[in-house]
Amino acid sequence: MEKRTLGTSLEVSAIGLGCMGMSSGLGPPADVPTMIRLIRTAVERGVTLFDTAQVYGPFANEELVGEALEPVRDQVVIATKFGFDLESGRGGLDSRPETIKSSVEGSLRRLRVESIDLLYQHRVDPNVPIEEVAGAVEDLIEQGKVRHFGLSEASAQTIRRAHAVQPVTAVQSEYSLWWREPEEAFLPELEELGIGFVPFSPLGKGFLTGKIDASTEFASGDFRNTVPRFVDQDARKANLAFVDLLSAVAARRGATPAQIALAWLLAQRPWIVPIPGTTRLDRLDENLGAAGVELSADDLREIEDAQLEAQGARYAEANQRMIDR
Repeated sequence: MEKRTLGTSLEVSAIGLGCMGMSSGLGPPADVPTMIRLIRTAVERGVTLFDTAQVYGPFANEELVGEALEPVRDQVVIATKFGFDLESGRGGLDSRPETIKSSVEGSLRRLRVESIDLLYQHRVDPNVPIEEVAGAVEDLIEQGKVRHFGLSEASAQTIRRAHAVQPVTAVQSEYSLWWREPEEAFLPELEELGIGFVPFSPLGKGFLTGKIDASTEFASGDFRNTVPRFVDQDARKANLAFVDLLSAVAARRGATPAQIALAWLLAQRPWIVPIPGTTRLDRLDENLGAAGVELSADDLREIEDAQLEAQGARYAEANQRMIDR
């Protein structure tokens, strides 16, 4: 698979694998041996970037990723995230330097690695100056426990402040045809500073695949049951316009709507690396096939000229409050 570079030096596959849904967020956890086989198959297919986090489970997803990738550690880039209070029982955000450093010890153990390739702050903690967070990660990099620093759901101002202390290699946020706020919010800053971008939910939480319609029901425990864009039936119906557009382009290209959605992302910048998640081998192969789909200028113009705007809020209010603005 084609490679791309995040920041100045972190080379990864053009499409990575988001592993969250294997352990949390989509209902009951998937079968661990099956997910280990899926992750290892992704490596065989050329995927080198694997994304997890302490809070997925909590901890179960790091353990899964660590077990799956231990035999191929030298072939892959493992990204994880800190930033939640997962020990005291109080919950909420916690990016105090002492918490960062102690939590990283747990991540190293669960991931079965000596160094974390890419360590993100999962959500910006308003109670801890970002300079202190960046300084704590800088210390971990100097100790050899972390290689690269990342931020998730951070504003342009926060990115600049962090980057001034410890260079940021990648920023992660939602980005897809139905959530394009990053284009104005911080993509110019990433380009200026030489920071890579790793979009999560690049398929609109599954909606852009064309496999979800107004009648689709999600399992108990699936986070989409709390997302207004999915809960509001009128919004779901209106947003099918995205699927219609993608399907029209896909028919001409001999591709699927999901592949066109991912190919569109790859065409936006050479330093964008989406991380679609899946628990199914056929979906993995479909997603990775997007790397071989090259959209023409006419295709991109058609998508742009449609001027579609998604209906319904991106997150429930409680989650929205944790987004840095």
